[in-house]
Amino acid sequence: MSKNITVSKAILCLITTVVVFAFSTKLNAAIIFSGDGSDEPGFVAPPMPKAPPPPPANMAGGETFIPYPGPPAQPQSRSEKKRPPRPPVMFTKLKSQYGDIDWNARPNDLNNLLNSLKAMADVNYDSENKTFAQINPDPEQNPILYRTGHFHWHLTTAEKAKLREYLLRGGTIILNAGMGSKPFYDSARRIMEEIFPEAPVQRLSADHAVFHSYYDIDQVEYRKGVRASGYTSNEPWLEGVTIDCRTVCFISRFGMESGWDPYEDDNILAYAPESAQRLGMNIVSYATTIQNWAKQVAKRVRYEDAENVTTAASMNIAQVIYEGEWKTRHVGLSMLLKEFNRKTDVPVKFASRDIRLTDSKLFDTPVLYVTGHDAFHLKPEEIAALRTYLTNGGILVGEACCGRSAFDRSFRDLMKVALPGANPEAPSKGHAIYLIPNKITQMTPTDALKQITGKSLVDPELIFWKSGDNVAVIYSPRGLAGGWELAQNPYSLGYTDSLLLGENILMYLLTR
Repeated sequence: MSKNITVSKAILCLITTVVVFAFSTKLNAAIIFSGDGSDEPGFVAPPMPKAPPPPPANMAGGETFIPYPGPPAQPQSRSEKKRPPRPPVMFTKLKSQYGDIDWNARPNDLNNLLNSLKAMADVNYDSENKTFAQINPDPEQNPILYRTGHFHWHLTTAEKAKLREYLLRGGTIILNAGMGSKPFYDSARRIMEEIFPEAPVQRLSADHAVFHSYYDIDQVEYRKGVRASGYTSNEPWLEGVTIDCRTVCFISRFGMESGWDPYEDDNILAYAPESAQRLGMNIVSYATTIQNWAKQVAKRVRYEDAENVTTAASMNIAQVIYEGEWKTRHVGLSMLLKEFNRKTDVPVKFASRDIRLTDSKLFDTPVLYVTGHDAFHLKPEEIAALRTYLTNGGILVGEACCGRSAFDRSFRDLMKVALPGANPEAPSKGHAIYLIPNKITQMTPTDALKQITGKSLVDPELIFWKSGDNVAVIYSPRGLAGGWELAQNPYSLGYTDSLLLGENILMYLLTR
């Protein structure tokens, strides 16, 4: 009889524990702080933590189990195999003051991703969890930061400044909307826009290196919940902030963590497990490849106008501002002008001005420069202003930074409406633009371009569009600005010696 009473007490205790646990976790999933976004459209609640295991059947609810201590640890002899050293830390998962439900709903996401990386690419990395206060601004100490969540994400002004410093010094951050929860996604976008007001948060196009750094990812598989939300494309949805040809932040609109630490629910807004794994592998590959290159870029300095340089017969070049990533390199043009001035003794006023095509001072600038990575579209009034500028003697120098095909297509489409009837022409090998001040017959391709062409030397590629008999547009479909900084992006389809071609373009503009 007493045995039955003991068992009944244990069952009653178990039921009470489960009910209390379920009630408390339900509250936690509903709201964790005021304004957390849990009451907003698109909020996806994190999965409930697993209930604690029941007490042993032969233990009363009020009893306490105290295990006997195990045998004393034996000292390791010299002949025994030593514990292998800890692999280097690649990921740092950002903790939150609001507990695991805010930042660690899928606790094995990074561990599983790194295990997959080790198995498939034979590289061994580790991860750790830290608060933002514990993060070192030096990316060498924490190369990739990872923050996932379902609720709104907040940073103080000081934390935003710290994150900006970290990213500009070569670090990378991945922001993942847990199960596609919109409040986290919205706040991640807002914070990155506040940290980098000069660089837009935008969708990464299919030709971005992150989709080809390990796997070629043109299509992905989504769970049914994504389709139910109205998104019908099979293209991956990653957004980012790109500074000096390096994407420093990745924002995933749909959950990757549920594929890394599998969660069996097809109704969530997430990638299918295999697609999530592939995207994760590519992001790690991209970030690690670009780390050393970022150190070189950080050392570049901006050249300003020297006080003793006369501006008689000077050349003012203004960079065109448009909606999108219009400034891909911050010092490339000034370094080109400085080198041109040094080599030719031609006084050059360094371009320090950016201009919109609708600016009233547009026609005071003889040369415009436009570049970009992604697809772009000008407003009708901007196209009209550009057409008037080009047909009245102005010159536009364009460049598909890093040789990106999305920008290249947009630029060619722009020329069809800005200069209707004008056909693209390739200058002959004996054209003056290839002769002065440098005699150019071939260019040295970047490693990425060399891999595509299979050649160690390639012909220079320039394209002209004319207004009447005059060259109005000089365009390079290959990346130039990275070479002007002597630091081409490792994924760039361009020339390592593009300074030579840049100098020739400037000389052609002066003598035209």
